[in-house]
Amino acid sequence: MMQTAKLYEGKAKILYPTKDPQILLTIYKDDATAFNAQKKGQITGKGAINCTIAAALFQYLEKAGIPTHYIDCPEVNQMRVKAVTIIPLEVVVRNIAAGSLCRQTGLPQGKVLPKPLLEYYLKDDALGDPLLTRDRLSLLNLASSEQLATIEEMTLKINQHLQDFFKLCNIILVDFKLEFGIDATNQIILADEISPDTCRLWDSRETDPQARIMDKDRFRQDLGQIESAYQTVQERVLSAINH
Repeated sequence: MMQTAKLYEGKAKILYPTKDPQILLTIYKDDATAFNAQKKGQITGKGAINCTIAAALFQYLEKAGIPTHYIDCPEVNQMRVKAVTIIPLEVVVRNIAAGSLCRQTGLPQGKVLPKPLLEYYLKDDALGDPLLTRDRLSLLNLASSEQLATIEEMTLKINQHLQDFFKLCNIILVDFKLEFGIDATNQIILADEISPDTCRLWDSRETDPQARIMDKDRFRQDLGQIESAYQTVQERVLSAINH
C-alpha cells in the first residue's frame, strides 16, 4: 500500500500515496510541537492514540451527516483517507475563552462565550498562521463566499455534535481547529484530524485549572502526565462510541 516517496510531512502526520490516486495513507507521528513548532518533543504513543480518537470521531460525524475524508485504519497509527485539495485555512471554534483569545482580548480564562466564536487563520507556518478578517480572506482569494458559507455551516454543526458527544465523555470542548478539503467531486469535506492535538479538552469532573487539562496544553505548559491525559481521552471516547 505504502510507497517510499512521501507526498507531504507536517508536524504531526506524514502523507503517502497509494495505488489508488484518490486514496492517501496518513501516518500519525509521536512528535509534539507547540508555539508554531518553536517547542518540540515526543509524546509516547501519541500517533496511535490520536489516530484512534480521530477515526472514532470522524465515524461519529459521518453518521450525523458530516462528510469527512476518513476511509479506514489499516494500523493503529495509520489512516486511509480520501485525497483532497486542502483549503489553506485553519477554522477555529471557541466555546470558552482560553489561550490566544484571552491573551489578545483580555477575556478571563474559562469565560463561557454567549455563542460559538468562529475564526479563520491562514494556514502558513512561515507567517505564523495569522488571524484573518473577512476582507483579508476575500483579498487572498482563499475560498469563495459560497465555500465560506458551506464551511461555516458545517463547522457550527460539527461543534454542536462534538459538544454533545464530549459531554457524554465528561469532557468539556473548550475550542478546536478544523481543516477542510475539496474532494474529487468538488465537494467540501472535513479533513485533517480531531484529537487532543487540535482541541482544548477539559475534564468536567475536575475543578483545578491545571488538573482538568486533557490536551496539548499539558505539553505547551510543561504540566506533565501528557500521555495519561491523551490515553484518558481515548478511553472515554471509545467507551462513549461503544456504549
